[in-house]
Amino acid sequence: MQKQRTLASSAGFSGSALHTGEKVTLTLHPAPPDHGFKFQRKDLPDEPVVEAAAAHVKTVERATTIVQGPVKIHTVEHVISALTGMGVDNALISMDANEPPICDGSANEFVALIKKAGIVEQDAPRRFLEIREPLTVESNGSILLILPDTKFRVSCTQVGPEGRFTQFYSTEITPEIYEREIAPARTFVFYEDVKPLMDKGLIKGGSLENAIVARGDSVLSKEPLRFPDEFVRHKILDIVGDLSLCGRFLKAHIVAVKPGHGINTEAAKQLASRAHAAGPLVQRPVPAPSSGPLDINAVMGILPHRYPFLMVDRIIDFDGGIKATGVKAVTINEPFFQGHFPGHPVMPGVLQLEAMAQVASIVMMRRTENDGKIGYFMSADEVKFRKPVMPGDTLFIECEMTSVKKRLGKAACRCLVNGEVVSEAILLFGLVDK
Repeated sequence: MQKQRTLASSAGFSGSALHTGEKVTLTLHPAPPDHGFKFQRKDLPDEPVVEAAAAHVKTVERATTIVQGPVKIHTVEHVISALTGMGVDNALISMDANEPPICDGSANEFVALIKKAGIVEQDAPRRFLEIREPLTVESNGSILLILPDTKFRVSCTQVGPEGRFTQFYSTEITPEIYEREIAPARTFVFYEDVKPLMDKGLIKGGSLENAIVARGDSVLSKEPLRFPDEFVRHKILDIVGDLSLCGRFLKAHIVAVKPGHGINTEAAKQLASRAHAAGPLVQRPVPAPSSGPLDINAVMGILPHRYPFLMVDRIIDFDGGIKATGVKAVTINEPFFQGHFPGHPVMPGVLQLEAMAQVASIVMMRRTENDGKIGYFMSADEVKFRKPVMPGDTLFIECEMTSVKKRLGKAACRCLVNGEVVSEAILLFGLVDK
């Protein structure tokens, strides 16, 4: 089970904003679970806070601006892209102006700031939005197609005026890949767009130190291109930031053609609607009327398993229909120790998975509507075996349902010995009639 993450400490720096040109000091602070990303205006009375949410997006003229009441935050995409790309769930972003520093036009300095602050896990499951049905957003020749995937991937095609600087790049987004391949990509502008933007009062802080200018088939920049396809990589940087406004980490493949902040944030709004329709951040079944501990006879009254395949001795804690903690006393008399391994007995990892699945099945089958059914283990994701389990250990098996749809259930499970996690997994299983 992936946990939420926040910063280990606060860290900040100062710089100039791109569009307003103002000097600004930005500081990243730790935040509690389920906080998400929020911006705090330290320069205003009462220091108001604005949630970085798709519902608060108001303008997308060359940047993403969020507004809550009278409070505005301009150009939020780079800092929240860095936080998302580096695997941070919760942070408070305080500023003494209405726009973060542009730095060198990339997310490099934000990544460095995050690494300076450090990242720590929190005692709460990560908030995911799994795409199950494709979503297509189209606007003015731009297309964003969001497809189901087990990871977060982006495939992007950037096309400039008259087909200039057409570039394609495709990548999975992980902290390591983001830091190396996406964060260094700088913002860019086409020369013919510079005057119209200046006429609108934008890019007041723009220069060749924080942006690339494309003129004809050439580029004007203080330093050489960092990648031959730097433009499309920056587009992916923006996509990661803009889509994070949906409030969840995505399990999806984003296919983008000529993307921009407008279509990105429209997609984020539709994703946020899907997340809302899916229910609370952790989808919890309606509790069954019964709860409390179960002895071995009660366990065998629910599960069809028997020696040598019953991996649960008792349930010591049961919250009807939501979660349970089971116990398995691991003794040298277990038949699997004869062959696994002679002279060095270790409990097989697959049997720890089976123990998790049996406790999860108990949680499901104690629900009134599932009386008389049997649970079948279907798949295991994010499986990790951290420490060996030996004879004499007492295995505590913790399972919590994260979603239930008709006869399918998903559970976050882990096994512990002496308070330390020895294995964990996300399990999917189904219920059928006996």
